[in-house]
Amino acid sequence: MMQITFLGTGTSTGIPQIGCTCPVCTSKDPHDNRLRTSAVVTVGGKNILIDCGPDFRQQMLRAHLGRIDAVLITHIHYDHTGGIDDLRPFGGSHTLPIYLEHPVAEGIRTRLPYCFGDHLYPGVPNIMLQEIGVEPFSIKGIEITPIRVMHYKLPILGYRIDDLVYITDALTIPETEYEKMKQVDVLVINALRKQPHLSHQTLAEALRVIERVQPREAYLVHMSHHMGLTADVEKELPPHVHFAYDGLVVESR
Repeated sequence: MMQITFLGTGTSTGIPQIGCTCPVCTSKDPHDNRLRTSAVVTVGGKNILIDCGPDFRQQMLRAHLGRIDAVLITHIHYDHTGGIDDLRPFGGSHTLPIYLEHPVAEGIRTRLPYCFGDHLYPGVPNIMLQEIGVEPFSIKGIEITPIRVMHYKLPILGYRIDDLVYITDALTIPETEYEKMKQVDVLVINALRKQPHLSHQTLAEALRVIERVQPREAYLVHMSHHMGLTADVEKELPPHVHFAYDGLVVESR
């Protein structure tokens, strides 16, 4: 049995967006309030965090999650890495491994130089950057398969963990990567809005990927306020496709 907890499901500005008075940003429906996209996958007794954005501390307190065993990073953008300093509580008695590609690791070292070196200040995050490529690897016996997707011209990673596939910030998916998504039970995939965007899938594009992959259930993440009210847009979705929302917990079969 595997479980995913959606810590956040919004785009880089979150919802509500600062200063916006649109119907979504002023909605009283809690499903329309979205922190930056991140999730915890619980499998084999381990909690694996996918992305660690600037809302991480708030998300973990809200979800009452007190343990992280490893971190997977999809790409360097701040809404996916801005909370790494808040990993301090999770590396006390052991070093917390963070799995990421080489350019992302270089960016983290530049952004957080005080976390690396021979003479560390007491209390800094006890983290270790584990550089990966697109080949499968394991975390404490749990197999992880990276999936290459393109965020406009930026190569980033999605991940398959058992029968769950998690993809965020994708605009396109290379043909070769669909092979890695065969017989998936739960697909998490980004859908920014209905209108075309330079670097993110639209709702229609995400639905086409879902139709091709054929998961039992699919959950949409990384929405902006331009998507519309959750209660309205969900009526347009196929029965097995859902808007994820902050705090949602889903179990795979």
